[in-house]
Amino acid sequence: MEMTSCCSVFYFRNELAVLQALSSTVQRVQWVFLFIYLAHVYIKAVYCEVMWKSHMFYYLLRFFFFFFFLNLYQDPTASHYRFQDDPYLTPRTASEFKLFSLSQESGRNAAKYIINTYPNFFLKDYAEPHIPCLMPESLQPKVTEVCEAGLRELIHLRKVRSAVDMYDRLLQAGTVVSLELTNNLLDLICFYGDQDPVQGDQAEPEKTAEGDPAPRRKEGRFRKSDSLHRTWRKDNNAERIFHLMPERNERSYGALIRGMVKYGAHSKAFDLYTDMQNNRMAADVHAFNALIAAAPEVRQKYSEKWDLIAEMLKQMNKLGVRPTLLTFNTVLKSLLRCGPLSRALVLQVLGEMKALGIGECGPLSSLSLHICIQGSLSSRTACSVSGPFSCSQKMYVVLDTCADDTLLETHVLAVGCCSLKDLGLAYRVHSLLNVGDNWKLLGNPSREGFYYGSLFNLVCMMENIGVVLQWYRDLVPSLFYPNSHTMRDLLQALDADNRLDLIPEIWKDVKQLGLATVSGDLAEEVLALMARDEHSPEIQESFANCALAVKAVYGHGEQSQATLDFTASALCNMATILLAAGRTDQAWEILQLFKANNRVPSEKLLDEFLNSAKSGSNSEQAVTLVQMSSSFSLPATARLAQRVEQEFDLSEEQK
Repeated sequence: MEMTSCCSVFYFRNELAVLQALSSTVQRVQWVFLFIYLAHVYIKAVYCEVMWKSHMFYYLLRFFFFFFFLNLYQDPTASHYRFQDDPYLTPRTASEFKLFSLSQESGRNAAKYIINTYPNFFLKDYAEPHIPCLMPESLQPKVTEVCEAGLRELIHLRKVRSAVDMYDRLLQAGTVVSLELTNNLLDLICFYGDQDPVQGDQAEPEKTAEGDPAPRRKEGRFRKSDSLHRTWRKDNNAERIFHLMPERNERSYGALIRGMVKYGAHSKAFDLYTDMQNNRMAADVHAFNALIAAAPEVRQKYSEKWDLIAEMLKQMNKLGVRPTLLTFNTVLKSLLRCGPLSRALVLQVLGEMKALGIGECGPLSSLSLHICIQGSLSSRTACSVSGPFSCSQKMYVVLDTCADDTLLETHVLAVGCCSLKDLGLAYRVHSLLNVGDNWKLLGNPSREGFYYGSLFNLVCMMENIGVVLQWYRDLVPSLFYPNSHTMRDLLQALDADNRLDLIPEIWKDVKQLGLATVSGDLAEEVLALMARDEHSPEIQESFANCALAVKAVYGHGEQSQATLDFTASALCNMATILLAAGRTDQAWEILQLFKANNRVPSEKLLDEFLNSAKSGSNSEQAVTLVQMSSSFSLPATARLAQRVEQEFDLSEEQK
């Protein structure tokens, strides 16, 4: 593919970001949309052979078209924005959405790998203005001499080992490295654990505190960052350089403390903090945050953990170090390790934060809500012993302080709202998605589906059918691909509000979403609801068509097509629906399937067939029913035979 084509595709893929940035100007120029659209159609029709061959002209028109159209309103029937480039990739099911998303991301990563591995093939920059992600990363140092400028460049390029080697060579040459540059090097080493950052999928063996390779651990389903697998090695370069420094300041101690905490040397971090106090130095807020995070690791009892956290906070107050938002976030993270004690302290921590005039952000809100939710799910009495507020009231308190946040982890909130069955709280949570960049924290497709599924299930339980259907139309399929459990909740909501006439439309969506053959329970539920009650002739006719559509997912389909096995209840419900719609011939075809699939019809179904034969004065069908009942050895055979003799005019042969 030509580079111009690649660039144009890249521009189109980033239209969403441009749209969000320019959305405030749309109200003034809505009329331009009609003009652009008409020009789009006219040029495509008249100048198709000449001008439509230009890639940039084509994508420019597409850009203007989507700019004015998508900002007017969101089309809930449209596919996800990531599939706008190629209609062929528009998914129809949740599994296809996951497959196409992973494939697209894999292709993007493969392209980055090729560009960065073979940068000599990508020297010319075609994009104007310059787009950094389309060009290979420049990671080679330009300064090769042994000097402070070269060391500064290596630190900027995050070359940990090369920077350490150059620092040693500078010391051997008798060069005095400035304190600021040494602290920068110390920050780099402590941040990456004395190792170069891992690029791509490369893996490095984990080292123990003594420097020996650690036993290989099983890889879980979700890979963590490589930094989480490293440990703080004894006498590593960070400690060596720290001891070689002729003078040290608070930043030097703080960098080493934060590195020790990050890579698991929690006790050594507190020892270094004690040494820092002995040298009459005051730690900064970042060092205190690291020590608060390490507090649960160096104490055993819950009360001792909190005492150490409180001691760190008191020392911050004594030294005049003002806590930040990250400080309270770290306190709440540590409270998660304090067991039942955390539920009694979460509101106290939030009160201190409010007294200091510090606004609450998304991660902190998530942690405080998670503590409340954890208490509500663990036991019913957990909330009553933690204070005068219930768990739901605590969550409202947290939401009152984070109404204008730019970050909020809705995954935890969805669990809390559903467990508390609080619809008002769920609506408040969902409204926060439109604030700032909260939508980004929905996470990967599985977590996004979990959030919307939890919200929609709660709406199905608590709202009337009109509101439920509005949510359904807004979410499916543009934002959410429901599973069979969600569709059953929707069917139950239809049943509760007596709107069973909508079942045929829902079944079309079930087939479109690929859920028809996933579980037989969903098809059984649809048939049972349609066969349960009598309805108007128009509704019965639509039910009959729907029953035949459901029948298509049963039996033996093509080799590549999954089907369900006929059950006695499914066949009975199909026949009942067809009889109610007056489709006797098709109902008799269903009746023949009982014998073919080794299923036994119910006595109620045979009575319905007999009533249908009586209304049509068809004695031959009545006799056939008695014979069929006899072949199944049903106890009702004698009763059916007696009824046929009494209600039908039989010939001598039929008798």
